[in-house]
Amino acid sequence: MSGNSVTLIGNLVEDPELRFTPSGVPMAKIRLAVNRRWRDQSGEWQEDTSFFGGTVWREQAESAAESLEKGSRVIVVGRLEQRSWETPEGDKRSVVEIAIDEVGPSLRWATASVTKAPRSGGGVGGGDFQRSSNTPPPGPVARDDYGPDEAPF
Repeated sequence: MSGNSVTLIGNLVEDPELRFTPSGVPMAKIRLAVNRRWRDQSGEWQEDTSFFGGTVWREQAESAAESLEKGSRVIVVGRLEQRSWETPEGDKRSVVEIAIDEVGPSLRWATASVTKAPRSGGGVGGGDFQRSSNTPPPGPVARDDYGPDEAPF
């Protein structure tokens, strides 16, 4: 098991932003607010909010964009990734984002109806790809799928 995994529960601060790579692979940017509430030493309630962003890929990106909206309480599972770039002015920037493996609604204060998405092709398990037992499922799109001046978001 990898030492880099994160599970966050929070509320979407905007609708998922669905985009497509130049090669046509769906990706959705998700931003969520995670609230933390505790009592301080005097017994008074304190609250803090942290904001996180991440990307979900392929069919799950399309499902997230169709199913989730601003304010939805979600559970996000993934891994942290750091991305660095240089601005046109020459300033170096860096951000830590979540490479999202799974996203779904939290049922703590809500209900949800699940509809299985249809899959094309006749691959293993009805999916849209075929693999042998020792071939891992496809992962995120490689950085090479972006143009030289194109960032994923």
